[in-house]
Amino acid sequence: MKNLPTKAAVLLVLGVLYGIAPSHAKPAMPLPLTAETKAPPVPKAVFVDAAGGKHSIGDFKGKYVLVNLWATWCAPCVKELPSLVNLQKAVPGMKVLAVDVGHDTPQKAAAFLKDHKADSLGVYVDTELTLLHAFGAYGLPTTVLIDPSGKEVAKAQGPAEWAAPEFVAYFKSLASS
Repeated sequence: MKNLPTKAAVLLVLGVLYGIAPSHAKPAMPLPLTAETKAPPVPKAVFVDAAGGKHSIGDFKGKYVLVNLWATWCAPCVKELPSLVNLQKAVPGMKVLAVDVGHDTPQKAAAFLKDHKADSLGVYVDTELTLLHAFGAYGLPTTVLIDPSGKEVAKAQGPAEWAAPEFVAYFKSLASS
C-alpha cells in the first residue's frame, strides 16, 4: 500500500505523455476550422433552392449547420464537393448546406451538382452574394459552422477534406451533444 500514491502518479504521467483520454472526451476542432471568439449571430441573408423557394440559415436552426460557400468555376470548391457529400452521409445529425455563390442559376447549379455526384447536398444558390458579404468571405471556398442557437462558431477559408476521420469525429460529437 506504500507504493499506491507513486503508482497512481506514474499512471497519471503516462496518461498525459501518451495522450490517453477518456473515450467520452470531445475531439478538438480540426484545422482549417478556427473558432470564432465572439460567436456572432447568423446573418439573415436570403438564398434560393432549385425550385426558387427562399431560405435563410435560420431555417435550419436547432441543429449544427456547416455552410459551404462555393462556385462552379472554383477548382478547390469542386474538388471538396465529394467530401461534403460523404460528411453529410457520415453525420446525418448535422446539415451540410452547400450554397453556390458563383452567379449561377439554380438550374445550372443543379446540373453541375448532378454531374459531380453531389446533388444529394441539395441545390442552394445566392446570386446576390449576400452570404459571401455577410460572412466576410473574400475567397472560395469558405465554410462556416453554425451552432443550434444560430451563432457562427467557426470558419474555414480554403478547401478541406471534410470527410476525414478527424472532421467526422468532431462533427459527430457536436451533433450528439
